[in-house]
Amino acid sequence: MGSYIVKRLLSAIPVLLGITVIVFLIMAMIPGDPATAILGSYATPENVAKLNRDLGLDEPLVARYFIWLGNMLQGDFGRSFSLNRPVLDEVTERFMATLILAGTSFVLCALFGIMAGVVSAARQYGWADRGITFAVLLGISIPSFFLGMMMILIFAVHLRWFPVSGMYAIYGGGDLADLLHHLVMPAVALSVVATGVVARLARSAMLEVLRQDFIRTARAKGVGEGRVVWRHALKAAMVSIIPVLGIQAGFVLSGAVYIEMVFQWPGVGRMLVDAILKRDILLVQGGVVIVAACYVLFNIAVDVAQSLLDPRIKT
Repeated sequence: MGSYIVKRLLSAIPVLLGITVIVFLIMAMIPGDPATAILGSYATPENVAKLNRDLGLDEPLVARYFIWLGNMLQGDFGRSFSLNRPVLDEVTERFMATLILAGTSFVLCALFGIMAGVVSAARQYGWADRGITFAVLLGISIPSFFLGMMMILIFAVHLRWFPVSGMYAIYGGGDLADLLHHLVMPAVALSVVATGVVARLARSAMLEVLRQDFIRTARAKGVGEGRVVWRHALKAAMVSIIPVLGIQAGFVLSGAVYIEMVFQWPGVGRMLVDAILKRDILLVQGGVVIVAACYVLFNIAVDVAQSLLDPRIKT
């Protein structure tokens, strides 16, 4: 197992390097002069030239990339000019808020998606199967940002059950109860689509397992149907479900950008949007690279978990 984990970590290095190249080139190809956009009305030729020297924008493109990459490998992601603080500190602080939102959404989609898929497969063509299938198709068809706006209109504006935006109350609050009160709507809005995807694929995986010989043997031995479904069939189906969970983890992490803007959640997604509008190059590059690295590491963890359930994967 140790050698398998080392191989997966080594295989992630080219992926991360490719991400740095793509992010750097995209920011370099944005039309316009970054120094002019940053300075605004103070963009005199002298000020633009000085800022280009300070940011290293007067260097050739390849040299700028390797300077940025070298600094980043040493833990120096640069300094955000718009916030006047180190990029790493800002991203780390914002990432905790995103992790709370995306982590909660992922747990919701994993639990409810797997449960819905198992029940639907166990009651194939029954009323439960039809109801779950309809709910899944409806959930997949609704964009998360639109669902978020509708939830704000219904549950925050009209019913006043939940706050409209933010992570904590402006006055008072700040405890766990206040956080959970603000977390309900954005977490649900972000998890609905992912829950539908997990439920559909979990149903397909369960139906395939329920037709196998060892399930028929267990039933012939008199094992209870609940034990057959939830203990034997689900354990075998998890080998196919776990990779889907890894993909949906990336979905909720990237989809958090839209939800954070809708609910004004102070996470990385909202930070990146603001940084792009302000042409804060180092903050955008650092934020994207850190989020991408976390996604790659999570997928490695998913592969390791899958290999524990099915040792053949390691070979």
